[in-house]
Amino acid sequence: MKSKALFLLAITASLAANAIAADAKKLVIIAGKPSHPAGMHEFHAGALLLQKCLADVQGLEVSVHPNHWVSDESVLETADAVVVYADGGNGHPILEKPGRKEKIAKLIERGGGLMLMHYAVQCADHGKDQGESGEVFRDWVGGAYEAGFSCNPIWEADIKKYPDHPICSGLKPFKIADEWYFSIRFREGNEGVKSVLVATPTDETRDGPYVHPKGPYPHIQDKKGEAETMMWCVERKDGGRGVGFTGGHFHKNWGDDEFRKVVLNAMLWVSRVEVPKSGVASKVRAEELGANLDKK
Repeated sequence: MKSKALFLLAITASLAANAIAADAKKLVIIAGKPSHPAGMHEFHAGALLLQKCLADVQGLEVSVHPNHWVSDESVLETADAVVVYADGGNGHPILEKPGRKEKIAKLIERGGGLMLMHYAVQCADHGKDQGESGEVFRDWVGGAYEAGFSCNPIWEADIKKYPDHPICSGLKPFKIADEWYFSIRFREGNEGVKSVLVATPTDETRDGPYVHPKGPYPHIQDKKGEAETMMWCVERKDGGRGVGFTGGHFHKNWGDDEFRKVVLNAMLWVSRVEVPKSGVASKVRAEELGANLDKK
């Protein structure tokens, strides 16, 4: 009798676990192909590290797809959110081949989330393509890096305070050097856009050189002393969520607890998974930070 009760209990537990798994939100991370010198733009290693940090989050399934696009486009049909951590511009994973933008548009149309990280916040490089893709990115995530308007210096951002938002749960002030993009082109009037990470570049940062082109740009210099947004989020009218994060150039920065936490929190939020009040807890060992690096 006792063995029968234990059997029924095991069956019940198994059914409950299957039900939870079936209801889990699906987050797809697209990791870009290798680019830049070693330790920079380590998209695959960074994506796998973030996936590992999310492994214990209940109600979330995370898959990583390297080499600039999903391994099977059918995963986009059931994804609750997509994160793109890759090069951008004309070589952006969403823009470089016909049909991909339409695939993501379908995700957006059904209220799916989209998060663009580092170079992936940049729309096409120039002309009509830049204008059209910039508007698409602003519709999807609220803002876009535009060549000639935005800039990409390497500087130390001093993050002193945060807005009241789930993405900022459990965060402490931090200071870290990265290729923090700023002068992002946001929606007109910043409609629906909420700044998450804000810091004030030094005058020297605004005077350049930027990574590429070297600059400086007069309109960037004219705003000396003003704060800039390096991470933002938006809740779209269709109910979906979008996030833009301009950091992530240096792989070593994933070893910083606050830098990592704000991105992990955002991945939960964009997937519609509740963010813990203390944020996503994770630890990264030195050997984990050095794993899966591209052979460059």
